[in-house]
Amino acid sequence: METSCIAVMAPGDMGHAVGKVLGEHGHDVVTCLAGRSDRTRGLAAKGGFRDVPDLETLVGEAGLILSILPPASALDQARDLAAAMKAAGRAPVYVDCNAVSPATMAEVAAVLGEAGAPVIDGGIIGLAPAPGRSTRFYVSGPDTAPMTALDGQGISVIDMGGEIGRASGMKMAYAGLTKGTNALQTAVLMLATQLGLVDELIAEFEDSQQAALKNMRARVPRLPADAGRWVREMEEIAATYREAGLPGGFHDAAADIFRILAATPFGAETRETIDVDRTMEQSVPVYVAHIADRRGDAADD
Repeated sequence: METSCIAVMAPGDMGHAVGKVLGEHGHDVVTCLAGRSDRTRGLAAKGGFRDVPDLETLVGEAGLILSILPPASALDQARDLAAAMKAAGRAPVYVDCNAVSPATMAEVAAVLGEAGAPVIDGGIIGLAPAPGRSTRFYVSGPDTAPMTALDGQGISVIDMGGEIGRASGMKMAYAGLTKGTNALQTAVLMLATQLGLVDELIAEFEDSQQAALKNMRARVPRLPADAGRWVREMEEIAATYREAGLPGGFHDAAADIFRILAATPFGAETRETIDVDRTMEQSVPVYVAHIADRRGDAADD
């Protein structure tokens, strides 16, 4: 099997797991941990990453760079890597795998193009790779071969053709449903709590919306750990809707819901530290109380 040096920036919840499976398939997986948190360093170690001292070294060694990080950082990282490529005089293939709109993806491609880097648009769907579970990478662009070559190596790669923006659009449409539904379900429970009828609503859900209620019980208490990252993702989805001539207000509101959740005490949790015993019924009143606290703060101002 041919091996290569693949950079993953950065080894977070998804990135470290992707790097781990690629390493298990013989690739030399590198990252740059300069300025990164202790948590990120721990995830990099868990994923078996090799740390390099700076971005110039990273672009000098890697043949392929996978950008996997919160969407708010996607464009800044593209600029940082483009500057490193210009300084190093070498431009490896850059794959933006972040949850960004097609318009943001076009900006990323333009920045990297100025540095001479071939760019692949990527969209990740599904949970992080694990034994028996392969994460799906949708890709598009003029030459997706560097990514399709990784198909079956712990990840599944689906080629969507030669146009930058198609893979990003796929991610926006998909997450608009999944994470958008999480936000809507949370908002419904918060509303019912505010109106003093949450017990009655849950009783009705138990009778007529069992599947939705099961999903609420599983997801609503755990959302704050991801909510901070998902605010920008919802904003990118809203922008995608508007770019397509559709209303974006639903996902603007979803961003607001996630913003509230991120600001609660539970928002400091990570996926490793989530209180898995906390129930939906225990979580929602905290979300609602935080809204009341914010209103009080505004009144004091």
